[in-house]
Amino acid sequence: MTMTIPTFAATGLAPELVTELAAQGITEPFPIQTATLPDSLAGRDVLGRGRTGSGKTLAFGLPLLHRTTGRRARPGRPLALVLVPTRELAQQVTAALTPYARALGLRCATVVGGLSLQRQADALRAGAEVLVATPGRLHDLINRGDARLDQVAVTVLDEADQMADMGFLPQVTKLLEQVDPNGQRMLFSATLDGGVDRLVRRFLSNPVSHSVDPGTATVTAMTHHVLHVEADDKPAALAHIAAREGRTILFMATKHRADRVARQLLAKGVRAAALHGGKSQPQRTRILEQFRTGHVTALVATDVAARGIHVDGLDLVVNADPPTEAKDYLHRGGRTARAGESGAVVTLVLPEQRRDVSRLMTVAGITPHTARVRAGDEELARVTGARQPTGVPVTITPPPAPHATAATRPSRSRRPRRRG
Repeated sequence: MTMTIPTFAATGLAPELVTELAAQGITEPFPIQTATLPDSLAGRDVLGRGRTGSGKTLAFGLPLLHRTTGRRARPGRPLALVLVPTRELAQQVTAALTPYARALGLRCATVVGGLSLQRQADALRAGAEVLVATPGRLHDLINRGDARLDQVAVTVLDEADQMADMGFLPQVTKLLEQVDPNGQRMLFSATLDGGVDRLVRRFLSNPVSHSVDPGTATVTAMTHHVLHVEADDKPAALAHIAAREGRTILFMATKHRADRVARQLLAKGVRAAALHGGKSQPQRTRILEQFRTGHVTALVATDVAARGIHVDGLDLVVNADPPTEAKDYLHRGGRTARAGESGAVVTLVLPEQRRDVSRLMTVAGITPHTARVRAGDEELARVTGARQPTGVPVTITPPPAPHATAATRPSRSRRPRRRG
């Protein structure tokens, strides 16, 4: 049995990190952090299992930064590596770690697909101790000779199950073969299927396992609703939900449907925007920033957004098109009720989808509240805050593209940068 800690000050973290945590308003560790920090700070390999939004980023980020402090990276040779499955998650992890890296005088760089390969190569050559990367783009940079991993002493695999689902395990394996064989490895994953267990056996040495929120990884702060709707009333019901006060994510099955629903919502007066893999990375970054600031209130997204998006205070996720797998349901829902906040997940179900959705809920271990609704119903308003859209068409003006994005350059230790 491993020891746990009640406060960050009791961990032995660098004082600069404890000070920055307090400045960020974080005074008490979340359960996954309490469980893993004593082992990870001691340099042990760690296998962490916890739901999305449980505080995993700081659980691996704080020890990674603590154990890297005082060292300086040579050009193109980072000292610490975080591998993630998606561009959005890479940018989210970088944004979360940058204030703490800055406090220690460490530099962060992010390399992801969809942005300038040359700018990312330049950022690595400028020197960065901490690298956050998606496997494919990092593999490209290594093949070009712009990066080497032989100095990486701390390696983290975040959302390893999603990397397996996306077919990245062969690339991940090749990358792990290149880091310091005597270094520390940490792997965080909601599940251990899809080949993740093979990674653990091969690359983690006597890992300490910690599981927080076991089982289905749901939380009491999250409520689940299945709302049965008729096909001819679904567009109106969706528009009423999207017109609610506050921000909402609406998940769609395809990018074409996301685009179409976003256009329909704009025509009805809802400040909506579509987010999917068909958008360029700068477009996706700007749309997310508009959503975070409230310029966009309804984000119509495909599963590309189910990981890596963290928006404070997001209290409703709507499965406009139900997912096909329980794992996807949990990750979509994980955009709300993060880090102890409350939230609701609503799934709209057509008559022909009832059997499949019922099976999905059983697999996910969820017993949802169910109701039959129509647009304008009191029950729809009670569950979701739905209201009549204005009917006055709106246009979302995209902000100007920045000359360089946060994902293409290393962070320095002097000034904060906003990230999308």
